[in-house]
Amino acid sequence: MSAARELQRTMVAWALTTGEAGMRSQARGLAQAVASQVKEFTAPRQGPRAWLAYVLGLGLVPPGWGPPWPDLVVSCGRRAAPFARAIKRASGGRTLAVHVQDPRAHRGAFDLIVAMDHDRLAAGPRVMKIATALHDITKDRLVEAKQSWAPRLAPLGRPLIGVAVGGDLRGRPFRMEDAERLVRSLKDHQARSGGGLAITPSRRTPPAVRARLMAAFAEDPHAFVWDLEGENPYAGILALADRLVVTTDSVSMVSEAVATGKPVELFDLEFGRHRSFVQRLVDQGLATRLGGASAGQPRQRDAVDATALAAARVLGLIQMRTGASG
Repeated sequence: MSAARELQRTMVAWALTTGEAGMRSQARGLAQAVASQVKEFTAPRQGPRAWLAYVLGLGLVPPGWGPPWPDLVVSCGRRAAPFARAIKRASGGRTLAVHVQDPRAHRGAFDLIVAMDHDRLAAGPRVMKIATALHDITKDRLVEAKQSWAPRLAPLGRPLIGVAVGGDLRGRPFRMEDAERLVRSLKDHQARSGGGLAITPSRRTPPAVRARLMAAFAEDPHAFVWDLEGENPYAGILALADRLVVTTDSVSMVSEAVATGKPVELFDLEFGRHRSFVQRLVDQGLATRLGGASAGQPRQRDAVDATALAAARVLGLIQMRTGASG
């Protein structure tokens, strides 16, 4: 076993977030890619005094979060940042502190900041820029999901179009006209390909949108729409689909789709904050817009996995500290 592998086998990491699913998957994904033992924490909500402590860089470790301190803390979400800094201080600097996204304050307290291209941070010795979001969809997880879901999705036929549907964002609800446009696009897509549809709404999908999708494909034996009951098919759909359609409200879902290396089409909700992210993926040939000029020709390509790149950077920092190599 190489020194690097041995180091990973013995490492302990904490994934510290503000609790949202997207934040958790990014911090957990990076932590699991580096360390064999990962524990998740959610930053507690606090009042004005906590905000002042955040501004002054005086964050404290919450009760119950005690030693032994981890080798690595990965935080994601602005409210989580001061607690990550506090853990690093409490460990006497032994804990490597990595923040995902822009912490907005006290950036120099982190050993590494992993920020997406649309974050207004310049790359540097302590800032790594990435094109897509971090995630926890590993090859092993996809293999397991494929084995589990293959018998259930096989009757839908091939090619299989996997569809991941998100929901409302602040200032941009998922409207019924969006749902109607999505249904029309998917029916046209299915008619052209002659294959099946596997559609997974998320917990954020508005109930009326879910109901419209269920009704639209209720009589189609080559379509499956998850009803939010039982096992979540999301990973199985990523693993088994021949091509993927993803709504652009979720940078995480889009990034996970791109990381599979499969053709990806984006159902664009034209959310302002994600506009540059979506356009960059289209410009780089990593995705096409559903219903756009190239909608019928999304291409197979190499996977773009920012998690593996970030994990290699973090492991390199830890090896420099410990003197491990190989």
